[in-house]
Amino acid sequence: MQCERCGQRPATVFQTFIVNGHKQEHQLCEECAREHGAFEGFTPPGFSFPNLSIQQLLASFLGQESFGGSAQVMPPQVEPQCKNCGMTYSQFANSGRLGCAQCYDYLDAQMVPLIKRIQGTTVHTGKAPKRTGGLARKRQDLEGLKRQLQAAIRNENYEEAARVRDAIKNMESQIQAGGAGDAVE
Repeated sequence: MQCERCGQRPATVFQTFIVNGHKQEHQLCEECAREHGAFEGFTPPGFSFPNLSIQQLLASFLGQESFGGSAQVMPPQVEPQCKNCGMTYSQFANSGRLGCAQCYDYLDAQMVPLIKRIQGTTVHTGKAPKRTGGLARKRQDLEGLKRQLQAAIRNENYEEAARVRDAIKNMESQIQAGGAGDAVE
């Protein structure tokens, strides 16, 4: 395959860009690729990716513009502030760190949407090591069984749904009894 730019040398650099759902492919020789800037960041024309810091990345999650060096902040009279350490939301957005554990309580209105956007939920499900077993593990297994039940119903696999339903009842009775009993397979 020949270079699409000069048409003289074999194409050795292949670029594919997908911009707004439209695929663009380019086949260039090494010399034309250097002239075209293909080796400098692999960015399509019209795009630029500035050197981002952690604070700038976090600011992008927070919906603020900080690429120019100054973040847009809420007006001081409406901006909530932690009563324990004095941290404001704009200070958090600039530093990427909270001042204390109470900041979550005082900055709740701004933190909840951010946490949802980053983690997908605001409820910590966590993980329990298999070797510990116990009540926490059984509760986690119960949640998994409930998801299996919903999937079986969605797929109209009623025999599987009945089996999982019975396992859920068994697991719930074990949890109510304080975690005693054998684990459900």
